[in-house]
Amino acid sequence: MTSRPTRLLACALVCASMSACLALGGAHAAPEVTPVRTGDGVPGRFNAITDVPGILVGQVQSTRPPYLTGSTVVRTPDEPVAGVDVRGGSPGTWLTDMLSPASANPGTDAIVLTGGSAWGMDVATGVMRWLEDREGVTIPIVPGAVIYDIGRGGDDKARPTASWGYRAMDAARRGPVRQGTVGAGTGALTGYGSLKGGVGTASVVLDDGTVVGALVVVNALGSTVNPRDCTLYGAAFGIGREFAGLRRPSRAECRPVTGKASQRNTTIAVVATSASMENAAVTRMAAAAQDGLARAMNPAHTLDDGDTVFSVATGNGRKLANNDADDAPALSRISAAAADTLSRAVAHAMLAATSVRQYRSYCDTYPSACSNLRRQQADRDGTGTTR
Repeated sequence: MTSRPTRLLACALVCASMSACLALGGAHAAPEVTPVRTGDGVPGRFNAITDVPGILVGQVQSTRPPYLTGSTVVRTPDEPVAGVDVRGGSPGTWLTDMLSPASANPGTDAIVLTGGSAWGMDVATGVMRWLEDREGVTIPIVPGAVIYDIGRGGDDKARPTASWGYRAMDAARRGPVRQGTVGAGTGALTGYGSLKGGVGTASVVLDDGTVVGALVVVNALGSTVNPRDCTLYGAAFGIGREFAGLRRPSRAECRPVTGKASQRNTTIAVVATSASMENAAVTRMAAAAQDGLARAMNPAHTLDDGDTVFSVATGNGRKLANNDADDAPALSRISAAAADTLSRAVAHAMLAATSVRQYRSYCDTYPSACSNLRRQQADRDGTGTTR
């Protein structure tokens, strides 16, 4: 028979051994990024803006030298009411005044997000031509915004043209949306030019069935990476196991990534909902969604960024209104969901981005963070054409 002191000693040795093993395991396997968000809802079928009925996405891009740019079109064939909020100090936009609640907002046929800086406005002409040729629309309403990616492929004149907009409309589909180094995010950079940006998308179906989606082109002066532990700010807003496998980078990899500040930035986005809203309410949703950008990158809305968020409400029922007290809870819930969904979309853009030329992606810079990441199906499949 074993004595009591001997049993206690054996137990102590076992416990000490288990503690040592746990400590060693922790040194080699950083914990997964744990979502901190609270709220109702689950991601939609595709976890993309196309989960919102009436939203289609088409993309065109080129990475062939001297090109490193592209265009993304959000097609809205049912002409939903739209809004916009411009928060950056260096925006490149068109037809935004028409979306004001003070204007005779007729609804939009499509929204253009594109590279090429001011030259990218030519893409909207191609979208309008497509709508005239294919749909017989006399005066297409096609607002849009640009990012500055001029010269990142090697030639300042290698930029999107009207034909890119036409082909993006040809490619517009429902279903999965390609993310990362595609479309308008092809030449996008973040963090003072230190990391590759790109296109990202996400969605949520709220408990009452309302769908909210976001699509973003991340080209921010600020960083999407928390300098304390090199995690992505936006990943903290993930729903459930959305970012399953994403880990905090190892200490060895978590070094400051430095870049040079430039006036070549801007993050642009579209948020959409299946709810029906008046123009003022949908405009307010765009303003609230800007908080999603501010939570996913630091700093945001600088003088060197042109941060712009468009918003659309595709529903056909009674229109929710800002001046109706009974509608306030629903509008607040949808706007909060738009902000959270946009933060998540920023994280997806960074995780889906791939290194190109001298520009390194988040996952190539911090490989330990992404080694177990389950990439979303939309990162690999979906709409898009290559020039």
